[in-house]
Amino acid sequence: METLVKLKTPNIIDINNKSTQQVNKVTASTLDITIRPVNNSMEVSNINHTNPIKSSNFVNKPFMEANTIGVSLSHLKHDCIIPVFSKDNEKTIAHQEFIELALSCAAKIFPHHTIDNPEIRVSHQIKGRIPEAIYKPVKELLDHEKTIYYERMAFIIPIPSIVEVINGNELSLCIGGVRSYNLENLYNRKTFEKFKFFVGFQNKVCCNLCISSDGFIEEMRVSNYQELEANIIDIIQHYKADQHLKAMAQLSNKALTEHQFAQLLGRTRLYQHLPKKEKSDVPVLYFNDAHISTIAKDYYQDNSFCRDSKGNINLWKVFNLFTQANKSSYIDTFLDRNLNAFEFTQGLHNAISGNTYHWFLS
Repeated sequence: METLVKLKTPNIIDINNKSTQQVNKVTASTLDITIRPVNNSMEVSNINHTNPIKSSNFVNKPFMEANTIGVSLSHLKHDCIIPVFSKDNEKTIAHQEFIELALSCAAKIFPHHTIDNPEIRVSHQIKGRIPEAIYKPVKELLDHEKTIYYERMAFIIPIPSIVEVINGNELSLCIGGVRSYNLENLYNRKTFEKFKFFVGFQNKVCCNLCISSDGFIEEMRVSNYQELEANIIDIIQHYKADQHLKAMAQLSNKALTEHQFAQLLGRTRLYQHLPKKEKSDVPVLYFNDAHISTIAKDYYQDNSFCRDSKGNINLWKVFNLFTQANKSSYIDTFLDRNLNAFEFTQGLHNAISGNTYHWFLS
């Protein structure tokens, strides 16, 4: 059965397409875009290039920072070794295979849309050397004698031809995932491997990600490529883009006064030290004091999401202050905090609307 997302399309010229052919740029209102079921059989190495994968020009900020560095897919494929499960020497699903699988699924599900090159961030480099260089001093090692891989990896794949505008900010659809080898027991036999995957939107103003619960799987446990592919396709097909966009648009309709915002920040600092029993009765918040300090600074200084002349700030801006601060999170907590930012801000919206009590504003 086909899943439909309500969208509308004006024609534009894709500036990345040198042949200047027309493509459809889609906004979320009136046209039905079909998220297609696909054949569950595929080879990881065979990415469908009938839908051209283009390089986007709008990204001038990384989608996350923290202790990460940006790398290319080619670097992961040609310069990095693949870890194995030590007791049976079975290889793991490599970072690049996860990314290529996601690219292939996107090309199949969105065959008539532009798909950008993946943006990849890695951290926690694990170094080694080949046996022939076992006794060499580090300073004498040649490049071909060194081995590396990265313990943690996050990536996003933008689909910039599917867009919506919220509060003057253009959002484009994207998919992405996280892989952390530190969550695997590589000293044992091969079992289920763990992945995180999401489909959501990216704010082109700041490259912040917008994730909802139905577009995010915190832990996908798979044993092979076919199961990983089936899970990715299932998440994309069940993602309710129209509901997610509607919920985000509603954030622009409610605002906090300067006093309420100051109270919110004060409560977030108290939250970290609440007794366990009391903390269980209030909304969950994954952000720590360092994140809150960044949010406080950006309330005054951020060019896109700061307060207005009266000190008020709408909840769309509050949400983006949280997702902006989240860029300093480590890879393995990044997506979880991003989802928490959305759900937490939704809770604030409900409280201001008079629907619920909210400890952070009380």
